[in-house]
Amino acid sequence: MIDNLSLALTHGLMLLAAWLLLKRTDLDSEAPPPRHWRARGNPPQNPPEDDRPGA
Repeated sequence: MIDNLSLALTHGLMLLAAWLLLKRTDLDSEAPPPRHWRARGNPPQNPPEDDRPGA
């Protein structure tokens, strides 16, 4: 009895978590990430002055 109750409880909580995650509005958003997220991993790369076209 306890085994079935613990299995039902944990699986029910996982289903609830998955349901709430799928209902998020930003899950299907095509907007770019905020500026501070973009700057965290990839700093902007500026080419050296000599390699710019027309220089």
